[in-house]
Amino acid sequence: MNKSERAKFIIDALNEAYPETPIPLNHKDVYTLLIAVLLSAQCTDKRVNEVTPELFALASDPLSMTKLSGFNLFMRL
Repeated sequence: MNKSERAKFIIDALNEAYPETPIPLNHKDVYTLLIAVLLSAQCTDKRVNEVTPELFALASDPLSMTKLSGFNLFMRL
């Protein structure tokens, strides 16, 4: 077995042992996933999925998020 065959064998074995699991948090890109993960540390994934649509409607990117006041964020969450 050469190097590339061995690498393929190992990758196949790892993919079988550790299948891809779905992410329970609703997200559309890396930014929204990051925010959802941060919020999920404080409450349930179900609750995060309930509040993030309104939050992302207000701040769909990092720059928009920085412009929200702490009070405004608190009231949304």
